[in-house]
Parts: sequence; structure tokens; C-alpha cells
Amino acid sequence: MTNSLAQYTEANRTRGTTMIARRAFLSLSAAAFIETVSGPGWSQSYPARPVRIIVPYAPGGPNDAVARIIAAKLSERWAQAFYVENIPAGAGNVGTAVAARAPADGYSVVIVTSSFWLNPSFYAKLRYDPVKDFAPVTVIAAAPHVLIVHPSFPANNLKEFVALVRANPGKYSYASAGTGQSSHLAGELFKLAAGLDLVHVPFNGASPAMMSVVGGHVPIAFISLPAAVTFIKKGKLRGLAITSNARSKLLPEVPTMAEAGYEEQESIFMQGVLFPAGTSQDIVARWYREIADIVALTEVRDRLTSLGLEPVVNTPASFAAQIQSEVARWSKVIRDARIKPVD
Repeated sequence: MTNSLAQYTEANRTRGTTMIARRAFLSLSAAAFIETVSGPGWSQSYPARPVRIIVPYAPGGPNDAVARIIAAKLSERWAQAFYVENIPAGAGNVGTAVAARAPADGYSVVIVTSSFWLNPSFYAKLRYDPVKDFAPVTVIAAAPHVLIVHPSFPANNLKEFVALVRANPGKYSYASAGTGQSSHLAGELFKLAAGLDLVHVPFNGASPAMMSVVGGHVPIAFISLPAAVTFIKKGKLRGLAITSNARSKLLPEVPTMAEAGYEEQESIFMQGVLFPAGTSQDIVARWYREIADIVALTEVRDRLTSLGLEPVVNTPASFAAQIQSEVARWSKVIRDARIKPVD
């Protein structure tokens, strides 16, 4: 700014127009003031009032727990109130749509699950666009899905499981957390890859699906690892394979599907942060840095691990690319599995 002003003043002095130089100085000074107020200076004062964290699910679940962990830590670090608002309706679609229509001022944020990139292909009338209507911040934590069976099920590994189901088409059924949920689509993805005839039995949530397997009512389930890890460790369920690229630190004895010869079976149960589209990139960047620092805290990592989640942080650009990729990927799975969209 100083160099530009000096050059401008010298040019006008050469032409003998000192009045113009004075006006230029005033104009440049005003511009500097505006930049200070609306740019870095303004962002440093953020947040100046309470921030709403929308959770599009009921209280008590992993999504809600992660939101409250982040809210508490941000309140400590930024000396401002961060409060959670639960909007549990429409498989997460209602709360997510509310977030999409919120003012892009940095005072409304939503924490979503993997349903965020599944629902656009599963629901025919969605009130938000996952790519156009949001400014991604980062993934906070994630976990794979796990193929579980009742301990009495006559298969001890994935190879035996596939052979048994293929030899008995239509005989066996598998449970999931619900039609269109990430656990359901993890099952459908594997059915397509292995050429299996398995009957899907949807439940209203991961817990009842898992308890059905524990009780021996449905012998098989695809379920998120957080819901199943304790039961697997206690021997009440048998984990055959997980849907991540590497083994989970929580269940290192359970192999990945890739290890059993089934590549490209990755599916995750994730928790991610989004702002409405148009939110200042400076605010997005500040949230990303803060969440990265928070997730690095030992106490937070331990808390996430206790929920069956592994801390995962990626940049806003990486998260945006991930959303686009996953929307396209699961849209194809839904078409190939001939799952009819919900009106």
C-alpha cells in the first residue's frame, strides 16, 4: 500500500497535480480501512455471537456425540457459545436442508454422516444438492462397516461365507440399519461384487439390527463398526471382514475384504462438517485448523475411539472432492442393485 501510494504521489507531482495526489491518498486510506474491517480484522473477531451446530439426527447417537465434543472444545478455545440443535427427521434430510438454507455467515454449521452422499440417489425429492449447496470443512472421524454373523453361523471367514451363500441362493438374509443407510449399501456393494443372492432385512437403526443377529433371528448383518465392536470383542458376534483399506486398530484381528480378494469394497461411516455454500473461505479455513487441532488432542482421540471411531481430518478441498466422488460412486451402486428411490 505504501509503495503504491508513493508511486501515485510522485506521478502526480511530476504533472503538478498535488490535489489529485491528496485525493488518491484519501481513497487509498479508505480502502485500507475497509480491508481491515471486512477482511482479516473482521475474521479475527469471529465468532461474535453463538454458533449453531445442526445435527440432523436424534440425540444420543454417534453424530450427536461428535457434535457435542466439537462444540465443547470450540467454546473453550474461542470463548463463545456453540450449541447443538437436533433436527431428527427424514433420514437426516430435513436437518441437512435446514443447514443448506441457513445464512452463509458462519453461524450455522451441520455435522453429517455418510448418508449425506447416499441420499441424493436414494431420495427422488431432495431439498438440497450435496455439491452445490455446501462449503465442506473436513471429515472429523470415520469407521468402516463390518460383516458380522452369529457365532453359530457355519462360516469362519469370508471365503467360507461366500461359498456357503452361493451354494444356498436366497436362503440367507442380512440385517442393516435401514433401507438406504450406509450399512445397507455396503451390503449391496458386496453382493454385486461376489454375485450373492442375499435377502435384505432393514431395521430402524444399527442397534436393533445388531441385536437381531445377537439373538439369532437374522444370521448376518452389515453394520458400522462402532455399533458392533463391543459385541465382537465379547464373542457375541463374529466379525468376518471390514470395508476399509486397512485393518482397524479397534479390531486388528478382523481382516479387510481386500485381503480376502474383494477389492474396491470401501465404505465408511463418517462424521463431517459443512457450512452453507457462500460461507467465507477464511471462516472455513479457521474451522478446519481448529478441528485439526482439537482432533489431535489425546482426550478427544480417546473419546472418539471409545465411540468406535477413528480420528480422520482432511482439507476442505479434499473433502469436497471426496463428496463428489462418493455421490457418483454410490449412485452407480444404487442403480446396479436396482434399489428404487424413495419419493
